[in-house]
Amino acid sequence: MKLVVPVRLLPTPAQAAALAATVSIWTTDGRLKDLRHIGSADQLATLRVHRRGESDLLFRDGSWFLIATCEVSEPEVFEPADWIGVDRGITNLATTSDGDNFRGRRLQRYRRWHAHKRAELQAKRTKSANRHLKTRARREARHSTHINHRIAKDIVAVAQRTGRGIALEELQGIRDRVRLHRHQRAIQSSWPFRQLEQHITYKARRAGVPMLQVDARYTSQMCPRCKYTDRSNRPSRDSFSCRRCGLAGPADVVAAVNIRDRARRAWALVNVPLPAPVRAAGRCGPFTTASGERGTRLAWKDRTYARSFQPRS
Repeated sequence: MKLVVPVRLLPTPAQAAALAATVSIWTTDGRLKDLRHIGSADQLATLRVHRRGESDLLFRDGSWFLIATCEVSEPEVFEPADWIGVDRGITNLATTSDGDNFRGRRLQRYRRWHAHKRAELQAKRTKSANRHLKTRARREARHSTHINHRIAKDIVAVAQRTGRGIALEELQGIRDRVRLHRHQRAIQSSWPFRQLEQHITYKARRAGVPMLQVDARYTSQMCPRCKYTDRSNRPSRDSFSCRRCGLAGPADVVAAVNIRDRARRAWALVNVPLPAPVRAAGRCGPFTTASGERGTRLAWKDRTYARSFQPRS
């Protein structure tokens, strides 16, 4: 696994005294040696042990960053004792089958505030306004990335501590499948579900936690107890109430439980050993079906299968 570790060059004297590290950079005026840089303790430890290849120098928002590539070995994936279902949404960024809820209302307010400021700057149409727009766009992206990192870190930590795997919905192409009102399009287009999936995936790989993606259809409309599926089971966005058995609860938690149950069935199906083909005396050989097709009959343990069908000429 390859990781990109950014560290800031030219720290303050207090920071350099706390975590002293130097780097040598080749420039057009010659090589510059003993340039101090700073980073978190985990980043510096990763650089010392796993750094491979060359690094890139990046200037962003008035600071220089050193982008170093590290190759970290992946641990072996353990056999999960159970699964944690994770339902992703816009109002609640992630909800687990354990009932943990990571709300996204603060992120929505933050995006609306940036959208208001962005409209004011776009109306000015000056070079300075364009520079501020780029700076604000990067700041908003970093804030969203930070939130997704925190959510993914918490989910993977719980899965690793309890010996369980992580199950996610398959949401590829959801923006093309869903039709929304005009005022909802901006919210959906800025929904960072793909980035959250990437963060959970690579953190799970580093921790050796197994992951599965399951079908996302009707997870919020199906009752996990009686399996009755209907749109009326979800009278509102936040609530679920089964019309058949009466099971009620938060809609996102019910969806996460359905995701967990589908992961259980999928994992059990994947790990079923394939039966070894065994030829049974007197039951193998060529045969002709009623429709005139010829094939070879094989006996697998106590069941007989027809294979290698060929149309009769």
